[in-house]
Amino acid sequence: MASENNILVQVRNLKKYFPITRGTVVQRHAGDIKAVDDVSFDIIKGETLGLVGETGCGKTTVGRTLLQLYEPTAGEVIFDGINLTRLKGGEMRRMRRRMQMIFQDPYASLNPRMTVGSIIAAPLEVHRYARGKDKRQRIEELLEIVGLNDEFINRYPHEFSGGQRQRIGIARALAVNPDLVICDEPISSLDVSIQAQVVNLLEELQEQLGLTYLFIAHDLSMVRHISNRMAVMYLGKIMELSDRDEIYLRPLHPYTQALMSAVPVPDPDIKDKRKRIILQGDLPSPADPPTGCNFSTRCPVAKEICTQQDPQYREIKDKHWVACHFAEDYL
Repeated sequence: MASENNILVQVRNLKKYFPITRGTVVQRHAGDIKAVDDVSFDIIKGETLGLVGETGCGKTTVGRTLLQLYEPTAGEVIFDGINLTRLKGGEMRRMRRRMQMIFQDPYASLNPRMTVGSIIAAPLEVHRYARGKDKRQRIEELLEIVGLNDEFINRYPHEFSGGQRQRIGIARALAVNPDLVICDEPISSLDVSIQAQVVNLLEELQEQLGLTYLFIAHDLSMVRHISNRMAVMYLGKIMELSDRDEIYLRPLHPYTQALMSAVPVPDPDIKDKRKRIILQGDLPSPADPPTGCNFSTRCPVAKEICTQQDPQYREIKDKHWVACHFAEDYL
């Protein structure tokens, strides 16, 4: 998908199924929730890859499985040439220093019984990155980087606003100088005025520290602003992946077209000319996905082949990947 030398992460045929069991005394396997189902993509060094889709489509599970917080059911995650799925115990723990996560809820992701200094110091201690005076100096440096006063070190999370808490979470993620940061909807629970501040901070830090982001979000406008490329997920699968402007201006998958038609446009002339695509029906259950294409039950242009055969995820044109039988019709 890109030059091998520029790729930081290669995800190949990744699957994560959560088993469904029945019975109280003797439990038996009754099926699987296919949260992530045969997903492949690359993340290039220094870029921001945006991952978008409806609630429950598997975005967060992709991020957690990529970090091996969830053990993959199948597939490979190759980080800087090393297959993470083959690492165990201490080896994986050492690799995890290079991969960190900013969690969605700044109110739930910080331990209320720990001070800000203790929260940021935790990764430094786990990975033996700094001790004593060096640890204190590193904490103060991180607080300065994210725009907080070093006098906050001995305060507790409940004393801060949502935006300040998310900055603390960002400082914790950056503590051990990671290469990859997975941002799991880091602005969704913040006020709109604070969202812009956090996104601008993430962009500044990426430029200063040479970070690579996987940015998971619902806000399509914000993803277009911060991302270099975008991947669109639906029911555990990637439907389309391309450059952000290509996705917005020339989407080739019917689901992506429906998503983009919902993005607010400030120009009334363009808004009046644009056709709004309303999807019919409900999102199917990942425990019982449709046969053939996952989107076939709601697709406005679905044909018989769509309900029988799963479309191949393929490069339809340069660096533009689509999983649709009729993607060529939209070129």
